[in-house]
Amino acid sequence: MQSLRSLLKPKLPKLVTTQPLSTYVSRIRYLMKLKEDDEACLEALRSGSLLLYHKLAPLLQKKEKGVYQLPRLRTPDVERILEKLGRDQKLISEAVLISCPETDEPCFCLDVGDLQKNSMEQLCGGVFMDLRTAFLMLTVPETTLLAKGQALLRWHQTHGFCSATGQPTVRNQSGSQRVSPNSGITYYPQMAPVVIVLVSDGDRCLLGRQRSFPPGMYSALAGFCDLGETLEETLRREVAEEVGLEVDTVQYSASQHWPIPQSSFMLACHATVNPDKTQVVLDKAELEDARWCSLEEVLAALQVKYPHNNPDATPPGFWVPHGFAIAHRLIQEWADQQQHLKKK
Repeated sequence: MQSLRSLLKPKLPKLVTTQPLSTYVSRIRYLMKLKEDDEACLEALRSGSLLLYHKLAPLLQKKEKGVYQLPRLRTPDVERILEKLGRDQKLISEAVLISCPETDEPCFCLDVGDLQKNSMEQLCGGVFMDLRTAFLMLTVPETTLLAKGQALLRWHQTHGFCSATGQPTVRNQSGSQRVSPNSGITYYPQMAPVVIVLVSDGDRCLLGRQRSFPPGMYSALAGFCDLGETLEETLRREVAEEVGLEVDTVQYSASQHWPIPQSSFMLACHATVNPDKTQVVLDKAELEDARWCSLEEVLAALQVKYPHNNPDATPPGFWVPHGFAIAHRLIQEWADQQQHLKKK
């Protein structure tokens, strides 16, 4: 005889899977399992790959013809290296899960900054390199993985204590969170939202440079979102603050995680201003310079390749960020659109 509860319980349709999960969905669910299950994550660490960093500088290996690659070391290989250096192999358990790239093989990152740098480079057959320089040497998928790994390691290094109690926090095995045992507060890695915008008056685009930029480099305008602001409000405020212009229209383009100097979530947009109101009033505290650029100037700047890769080379007078930066995408999109309009 059925109970009253079973009679009153609504009948819900069964979830039936008529097709196998896509490769992407299965990979994401596997990644979720590793984040939540410490034992599964430890097991994955044994068979996964490791990206090594030394004080947040990633390890790269040089191939023939000066080409660099991002080495993914195996856990047993790193254990042997640690053994040769007389260090505890338990250091590997401090690795942080990054992702599961194209295959189901999980990828982890580990900072070995407490070990002697030269010894590690010799044993690994590589060199620890500044992240900005590494960006110039690698493909876009490799730089994305590298940036996320550094960002996660930096977050753990700077969030070892609870902001409410001042007591140490404890991470889970994957490194996807830290918990304060005393307060019960759980902390998750975060990114600060930043709007980056390429302003146009219809025929020209506006590029600016900060004092910290390499010589000759100009880029799109950018600024952090204030608490409570929308993307559009941040964009209009930043343009008004930095160059004294009032934005008419806004169009979203794309987004990107940017690890330097801290983890930022870059929201890239195009904006237009009234072509009759284009006089720039520069905020010298924010920018060193800003200039309206023609299509011809932009196309020439886009052709400049890695000007600061060779320290002995003479810096070019005008160039823009390269393909790994979302600013490059904005500038290239604008140039493509202008060329398309000129063909009509």
